[in-house]
Amino acid sequence: MILWERPPAAIAVPSSLVAAISRSYKSINSMSEAKKLAAEKAIDYVEDGMIVGVGTGSTVAYFIDALAAWKHRIAGAVSSSEQSTARLKSHGIEVIDLNTAGPLQLYVDGADECDPHKRLIKGGGAALTREKIIAEASDKFVCIIDASKQVPVLGKFPLPIEVIPMARSLVARELLRMTGGQPVWREGVVTDNGNWVLDLHNLAITDPVGLERELNQIPGVVSVGLFARRPADVVIVGGEPPKVL
Repeated sequence: MILWERPPAAIAVPSSLVAAISRSYKSINSMSEAKKLAAEKAIDYVEDGMIVGVGTGSTVAYFIDALAAWKHRIAGAVSSSEQSTARLKSHGIEVIDLNTAGPLQLYVDGADECDPHKRLIKGGGAALTREKIIAEASDKFVCIIDASKQVPVLGKFPLPIEVIPMARSLVARELLRMTGGQPVWREGVVTDNGNWVLDLHNLAITDPVGLERELNQIPGVVSVGLFARRPADVVIVGGEPPKVL
């Protein structure tokens, strides 16, 4: 015998909650669209025959997708991460080792924060060391962001620092002593270089170049997510139309 249960009564959802959810979805869609617009604008800097340096992250993913239309016109790409390498190869774009490519004309990447001087915090995706290497090797660094990444002073986003695993505690103690910020181990994250990441919280970075130089001197630090000594040359802020800084 089958017993039929009465269906549960519909749960009344407050209109304020519905409105909040709707705003959240609109915000996400708007941010994704801004990233896509910034990424597509960066294609303007790609020239025939180039080997293009390619960064890592959600905004760069849109750039890689747009770059696919150019794959028969460029010589290939140098990638900053295994993640980007996989996406480039999925589009049939040849990935070239930086040692083979030599100096690059163009590097395109995103950022976690960008100040008015085009100095950046990067490394939210734990690819900061390879990103910094490719940026240094490139004549022009084009940074693609949405407007939420623009800040007057760097530091609201925790500063990522790649460290040799055995030096994690040593580096954390030195970071606390030198900056007063709070270092937090991004536990479970291993970079493509086999290292660990500390995120330094509660900073207001008024001298990004000086801080980058000082933190790089701590034994065990592989790379600091401050791109200040070598900032972006061009920043594209996604919008209708995209804004070029």
